[in-house]
Amino acid sequence: MPSFTLIWLIAGAVLCLMELFLPSAFIAFLMGISAFVVALLSQVGLRSLWLQVLVWLLLSTVLVVLSRRFLQPRRRKSKLQDAVIAETLTEILAGKTGRVLYEGNSWQARCDDDKLGIAPHQRVYVVRREGTTLIVIPENLLHS
Repeated sequence: MPSFTLIWLIAGAVLCLMELFLPSAFIAFLMGISAFVVALLSQVGLRSLWLQVLVWLLLSTVLVVLSRRFLQPRRRKSKLQDAVIAETLTEILAGKTGRVLYEGNSWQARCDDDKLGIAPHQRVYVVRREGTTLIVIPENLLHS
């Protein structure tokens, strides 16, 4: 029976090559790198198979999470680059939702600053949408 080191090396090679033919956002590649690390650890003294599998799973998870954190595209600095104007229909209390008139329809809205309330019939900028709720900031906040 082949050693666990050889099995981990083959698994690492297969996973890394899989990334070439079936792109998976580097997940298969990172799992292959983890398999190579476990192969090295099994050569150094990590003999238990279940411990090797546990190390491989943990290392793969950590590498995928770290790659998502550092390889994600940077978000825009300005929230208002694509902002559009709306008008509050009801008061939006601090941390609560209210209603705004946006593109001719009434939408549920919440202020981007949870500590800030907005009076009715005020112009606001829509900075983003979360589901069916618009996130807005008051126009006067930008002009102060």
